[in-house]
Order: sequence, then structure tokens, then C-alpha cells
Amino acid sequence: MRTTIPVIIAFLSGLVLAVSIFFRPEETVIGRIEPELLVWVTIIGGFTLFLGAVSITRVNYNAVRRLKKGWVYNLLTLVSVFVMALPSLLPASWSPLFGDAEGSIYDWLFQRLDKPMMATMFGMLAFYIASAAYRAFRARSAEATILLLTATVVMLWRVPMGEALLRSINPDFPDWINTYVMNGVNMAVQRGIIIGAALGAASMSLRIILGIERTYMGKQ
Repeated sequence: MRTTIPVIIAFLSGLVLAVSIFFRPEETVIGRIEPELLVWVTIIGGFTLFLGAVSITRVNYNAVRRLKKGWVYNLLTLVSVFVMALPSLLPASWSPLFGDAEGSIYDWLFQRLDKPMMATMFGMLAFYIASAAYRAFRARSAEATILLLTATVVMLWRVPMGEALLRSINPDFPDWINTYVMNGVNMAVQRGIIIGAALGAASMSLRIILGIERTYMGKQ
């Protein structure tokens, strides 16, 4: 029963959502079921976020309680979670420091701690990307040479100084890059990736609906 009931629920929910696309909500019952199921998806998503908060609290608490290696960082994680979460959950009518509006504790921590840390993380990531690009864009073959030249031109086009340099060569150069490289070759590659991802998502959804894929229940 613990396996059968979730498979039946997944099958019926997936089947209804797939079939309801072909029916008008204002005329058929099955068409009106789709928005109701989407509401339940949002509700279940909220519970998964709650379970994630419980999980991160339990894991870090156990690490702090047992004084594992690096437990100080686990303690900082716990403090950060509760200091950010608790004031934002309290109603703003109690105090202007509660909630997530401008001037609240949550807003102050987000603007002065979270955003600078995210900027630092992405700034460090840029150096790793540049390092990987240097190793990948070596002109060892004709294809690698084309990739190197295209990447150089596109990176010049994305920064004001580079765009000014390209316009000094030819005023229409940046527009040509936008038309033929970004909206041409790049768009074709992106569409191929999107089509492949969509086919993969459709096949995985079909496996879940038919009960073949059961990893969401902890089954291998």
C-alpha cells in the first residue's frame, strides 16, 4: 500500500494534467480540475520547503551537538537560518522590523549580508569560468579556432568598451553579431538544447506516470 497509493496518485494526477490541456476550463469538468491540481502543487511545494528547513536544521544541529569537524560553520548556518526566517514570519503589524518589507530585519540582512555574499560568490565564479574558457578555447583544431573567435567577438560585444572597439571597426558590427551570431547560430543551439531537455522531461514524466520511475518514493 505504501508504494501502490503514491503510484496511483501520480498516475491520476499526471493523466488529468495531460488530458486537461485539450479541454476548455469553462465548458468541461476535467478542464476545471487542472487549476485545482496546480494549486495543490503549490501547497505541496510549500510543505517541501518546510521539510527542507527541518532537514537543514536537524543536520546542522546534530553536527554542532557532536562537535564534528567544522561545527562552527554548522552553528553559523543555524543562526543564519533562524535570524533570517523568524522575523520574516512574524506579522509586520507587530513591529516594522518584522515581515519582509523595506526596513525590516529580513530586508536589512538580505541587502547588507546576503546580496554582497552572492555578489562575491558570482565574482569568484567568473574567475573559474575564465580559467575553464582559457583551457577550452585553445585553437588546436578548426572547430576550436571557430569557437575561440566567436567567443572573443561575443565577449567584446557584451561590454561597452568592446562594443565601442567593434563600432570603430564597422558601425554595423555589433548589430551583425546580434542578428547572425546571437539570434542565428546561438538561437539554433539553444533551441536544440531546449528540445532535448523537453524530450527528457517528457520521457521522465511518462516514466513517473506509468510507475516505472519510483525514485521520488526513495525506491531505486
